[in-house]
This record gives sequence, C-alpha cells and structure tokens, in this order.
Amino acid sequence: MKKFEEKTIRTETIYDGKVVKLQVDDVTLPDGKTSKRELIKHAGAVGIIPITKDHKIVFVEQYRKPLEKSLVEIPAGKLEEGEDPLVTALRELEEETGYTASSPKFITSFYTSPGFADEIMYLYMAKDLEPIEHPAAGDDDEFIELIELTLDEAKQYVKDKKIHDAKTNYAILYLQTLERM
Repeated sequence: MKKFEEKTIRTETIYDGKVVKLQVDDVTLPDGKTSKRELIKHAGAVGIIPITKDHKIVFVEQYRKPLEKSLVEIPAGKLEEGEDPLVTALRELEEETGYTASSPKFITSFYTSPGFADEIMYLYMAKDLEPIEHPAAGDDDEFIELIELTLDEAKQYVKDKKIHDAKTNYAILYLQTLERM
C-alpha cells in the first residue's frame, strides 16, 4: 500500500469533453473513513520557451475565458492521445509563433494542479528558431498576438501581472536561473 493512499470505491463521470473529463470518486481514506473527490482528467500539455537569435523570448497574448482577461504566456498546447510531448511542442511552436526549431531541449515536467487535476505539463526550450514560410494554421477558436520580450521585460510583466500563469512564471524562473549560472 502506498503511503496515505485513498482507495477508489466508485467513479462517476459527470462530463466528458474535448479538453477535460470531470469525475467524482468515492474513496476510502487511510483511516477507513470515506470521502468524495472531484477530479479533472486531462491528456497533458506542453509549453515551449522560444528564444530568438537576439535573445528575446517569444510569448503569445490570448484571452483566457475563465479569468475574463488576456494573459501573456509561453506557447503551449494539449497533447493529442498517444502523442510524444516533443511533437506537441514543435506543433504548438509552429502554429502559435510561425517558427520551428531543430533541437528543442527538454527542461522538466510538472503537475499543474494536483489537488484536483492529473494534468502534467512538459516544458521545453528552443534557441535555434527558424521562421516557417507557410506555418500550419492554429486552432479555429484561438486568437493570439505575438510579443517578444527580453528577460528583464518579462520579469516586469510578471510584476504587472500581465504574465500570471504557472507555466510561464516557471519558464521565467528557469531562465533567471540560467542567467545566474
């Protein structure tokens, strides 16, 4: 038995959508009592930190409906079923920025909200950007604008809460760490 494991007694799927699946599990707790857990199941996602030849970071600004505002973020997207995260990273880089990269570097992976979701985010960095003459089209319902910032400008965006999501903040912290090495 795993430490603090909660055994699932019953699972009820509430919603099975394009991006997430919502389920409610009845569980037995380590002390023998029972409880309910509301869970979001997600295929996983990828974020990529694109760095131009003049050392600027390529971000996308897009409207985020749950927040009712726009955020500036690193390019990212959902994994397709069975898709390698590197393939997703290159696809999102092309669709969202019009660039490709010959050798993106895997940085890390992390869970985005482990208290209620199983989404894992894979993070890559690409420094060898090349523009694509005819890039693949992005999602029909996605409207984005490209923004190129220096690391110092990106840190100011964090202070101003224009950059305010976990994956992009993680990316900026990572780049700050590299700068200090």
